[in-house]
Amino acid sequence: MLTSSRWVLAAAGALVSLPALAGDPDLQALRAEIGQMKAAYEQRIAALESRLHSAEQQQQRARLAPAEAALASRAATPASGFNPEVSLILQGQYKNMKDVAERGITGFVPAGGHEHESDGIEGISKRGFSVDHTELVLAANIDPYWRGQAILAALDGEVEVEEAWVQSLAIGHGIGLKGGRLRSGIGYVNEQHPHAWDFADAPLMYRALFGEHGSYTQDGLQLKWLAPTPIFLEIGAEIGRGANFPGSERNKNGAGAGAVFAHVGGDVGPANSWRAGVSYLRTRAKEREAHFEDVGGIEAVGAFDGRSSTWVADFVWKWAPDGNPKYRNLKFQTEYFQRREKGDLTCFDEELAGNACDPLAAGDSVTSAYKTRQSGWYAQGVFQFSPNWRAGLRYEQLDSGSRNFGANAANLVVDSYRPKKATAMADYNWSEFARVRLQYARDQSLQGLTDHQWTLQYIMSLGAHGAHKF
Repeated sequence: MLTSSRWVLAAAGALVSLPALAGDPDLQALRAEIGQMKAAYEQRIAALESRLHSAEQQQQRARLAPAEAALASRAATPASGFNPEVSLILQGQYKNMKDVAERGITGFVPAGGHEHESDGIEGISKRGFSVDHTELVLAANIDPYWRGQAILAALDGEVEVEEAWVQSLAIGHGIGLKGGRLRSGIGYVNEQHPHAWDFADAPLMYRALFGEHGSYTQDGLQLKWLAPTPIFLEIGAEIGRGANFPGSERNKNGAGAGAVFAHVGGDVGPANSWRAGVSYLRTRAKEREAHFEDVGGIEAVGAFDGRSSTWVADFVWKWAPDGNPKYRNLKFQTEYFQRREKGDLTCFDEELAGNACDPLAAGDSVTSAYKTRQSGWYAQGVFQFSPNWRAGLRYEQLDSGSRNFGANAANLVVDSYRPKKATAMADYNWSEFARVRLQYARDQSLQGLTDHQWTLQYIMSLGAHGAHKF
């Protein structure tokens, strides 16, 4: 456009420069008109060039805007003006169930170790009224490039760091980096906090894999890549300390655990969406202790040294009329796992009770090869039939699978069993921040026992609260 305008001005200038015939009023009028055209076009070109220059400056400022804004904000705001997002999660429950000593899952090594003085794994055996973890969440953008979050959980005078990580914001190209103490990206439920669960407890599968907390958390690094594809495609990898079950603290340099995962998903029309994934976790254990019984019913301790590998497959389907879940929606999810462990198991007599692992004298032990292959799954559906009410069903089953204890098979009792559990729940939500839930479960996770469990639970969220994952 600027080039054509310059041609017009050139032609106008040539006409103006022609010698005029003296005394010809028409020619003088024509010269005046051409002069006006030239002035108008010069003004228009100047305006266009000014706009072009302004656009180039704005584009340059847009590239530098995040860093400049952060610097300006820091310069203008005193340190006391730092204002992170703060939230508090309050949870409590009343539970009615049978009084079972050392409650666990038959056929599976308890993730809580062999401590049984408090009648089993802490949290599983509590009856009556109790307060669950009170979670304090602090989160904020550190600068244009990093975000940080810490979650502190308090219970009965003890405080633990559930999560404490920093996450990149500006690497670009769909790449995200997170470091610190974090929930692994494997599976579907693993990254969810208990207040985001659709039932009052974690699936049996997650309890068998990682313990009552129902998640695998470790100190390490996580790298994710979101592919620029029409459908959702996310690939991730992690390395970490690997100190939590099924691994153990080894106090060594390097990484003790690694994980990889991939998730894919998309929409089916305006009302349906889905996500599927596959994950793999590999970790090592050193002297990971668990409680057993010997062939005479006497307590024994088994210490495992070796490798633990876990595969997880997950699938989620969501439906909401016209894509609006506010009034009605349905969520179906299912997960399957397979865990293999291989190494050595050392059986010994910690209590000096004279068990079968002590064939010669107190303090002796028996070490033999150890190899297991176990699996399990669950499926659940939750239907929100009004803005305030939801109801759900869940069925789950595990398989203690094939286990080879080597020479220790003659010393230790090894139960083969398929734990099962069926659960129904209904909850009322005053808002997205306040929920009360009633749940019934028919629990057959302990061989020879059918436990009818009732749970009344409340979950209250105070303060800033980010959106939950898909």
